[in-house]
Amino acid sequence: MRYRTIALTAVLIVALLVAAGGVYAYDKGKDGQIAHGIKVNGVDVGGMSAAAARQKLRAALLEPLNRPVTARYEGRKFRLTPQQAAIGVDIDGSVRRALDRSREGSMFTRAWREVRGAPVTADLDAKITYSRPAVRRLVARVQGTLDRAAVDATLDLAHGDLKPTTSHDGVAVRAARLQRDLERELLDSSGRRVVRVRTVVVKPKVSTQQIAAKYPAVLYINRSAFQLTLYKNLKAVKTYGIAVGQIGLETPAGLYHIQNKAVNPAWTMPNSSWVPAKDRGKIIPGGTPENPLKARWLGIFDGAGIHGTDAASSIGSAASHGCVRMRIPDVIELYPQVPVGAPVYIA
Repeated sequence: MRYRTIALTAVLIVALLVAAGGVYAYDKGKDGQIAHGIKVNGVDVGGMSAAAARQKLRAALLEPLNRPVTARYEGRKFRLTPQQAAIGVDIDGSVRRALDRSREGSMFTRAWREVRGAPVTADLDAKITYSRPAVRRLVARVQGTLDRAAVDATLDLAHGDLKPTTSHDGVAVRAARLQRDLERELLDSSGRRVVRVRTVVVKPKVSTQQIAAKYPAVLYINRSAFQLTLYKNLKAVKTYGIAVGQIGLETPAGLYHIQNKAVNPAWTMPNSSWVPAKDRGKIIPGGTPENPLKARWLGIFDGAGIHGTDAASSIGSAASHGCVRMRIPDVIELYPQVPVGAPVYIA
């Protein structure tokens, strides 16, 4: 009885050893083969050898990425070549990880899985690399070509130019958005490899409308033509006939501003050679026949100003002592339209 037990035990051990050897041989035969159910970036490599998996992954993952990516904007194209982008896919590392995943567990669990036909459900990520500096250089090239600064409206009143330069909107490439889109397209093997360049409108700091609104009233005095023109928001609205300073007492040229205003102003007789010495400094009340400043006064500079005159015949000539004369109805009409501080350019 004892010998029978020993014999049965020996037979059992031998059977187990034979079975283990068979399992080992079977498992060893699967070494170098990827288990069924394993994918890399969605590409099924299950049941393949390492060499076959590498070939399939190159065709499925690397070759589709080995094409240029183009950024487009209104008919213009900016290309990033595969050489510039330096696209790379870690094929060897991906296959190695797939094999490692296939060999997880013991030879018995692997053999039992194979016998049952149970897959290893896994989708491994293949590391994809590219040159970020190359992407940034392309973005900079697009910006250098497409970016356009906004142009502010300007006005050269100092030289008597009442026509403002026109403001223009600018354009700016949305650089961060373009870089993200390029990087996404570089890594998308199924994409069209085309990226649309997005831009934003850059508004000027000073528009033509703003600069016009800054000047509700401007006076332009043309001494040679004996004309005064009123501009509202830099548009000429009315021109008046005037008289200007006579030779030796010329109305001063240049850019000035209305310094003060008055209705029926008093007149202080100036300390000038054309005024009798005994009368210099004498104040003549407004509205009197002796006062030459009729109806309204708009002071410009150093005693010179715009005022009404009852010497209507002097209009259209150089007849005053430096002031700008206007017909009384004209100066009354002009007066409320021109605030203190309004520019006056005398040409």
